Amino acid sequence: MFDMMEYHKNLQASRIMLVYSGPLWAEGIGGFANTLKKRLEYDNTPLETSQEVFSVFVEQMNNMLMYSAEKEQFSADELHSEAPKGTFVMGLKGSQYFIQTGNIMSNSSVDIVKNKIDHINTLDKKELRKYYKEKRLENDNPESKGAGLGFIEIARRISGKIEYTFTPYEDGYTFFTLIATIGGKE
Repeated sequence: MFDMMEYHKNLQASRIMLVYSGPLWAEGIGGFANTLKKRLEYDNTPLETSQEVFSVFVEQMNNMLMYSAEKEQFSADELHSEAPKGTFVMGLKGSQYFIQTGNIMSNSSVDIVKNKIDHINTLDKKELRKYYKEKRLENDNPESKGAGLGFIEIARRISGKIEYTFTPYEDGYTFFTLIATIGGKE
C-alpha cells in the first residue's frame, strides 16, 4: 500500500515544491504557473530570480507540450482529442531553484537535441545572446513545431549548464529529462 504520509515527508525533506505527471494542456499550465508565482512570492524570491525561474518553467513546459511523443487520448460524446504527456518537478537545492522535466520523444530527434544542447552548453552568456539572434529564423529540426529557441532561452537564464539525460524507452522512443538550475549558489 502507498504511504502518503511518508511520501509527503520525503517531498518536504527534498524541498520539492511542485510535482506533476500526466497529460498537459496550455490552459492547465496556466494554473501551474499561477501556483509557481505565488510560491516565489511566498518565498520572497528576488524579482530577477523569480522572472528567470518563471521563464525557464514556461520554456520547459512548452517543450513538453510541443515535442512529447506520448499522448493521452480523450473522448467525450463525439469529441475526440489528445494531450501530450510529461512530468515536471520543481524544488530547491541549497539556495537554487531547479526545474526538471521529462517526456518521451522520438529516437529520430535524440541526436538533434543532444547536439543542440551540447553546443549551447559551450557558450557563455554573451555568445548565447549572439547565437539566439542568429537562430531566430533558422529551424534545423524537421519535427520542430517552433523556432527552436527554447534551449537557448533556458541557457541564457540558468546558473550553470543545461543538464539532460536520454534513457531508452520502447522501440523508436527515448525518455528525455532536462534539468535547469536557477539563482543563488549551491
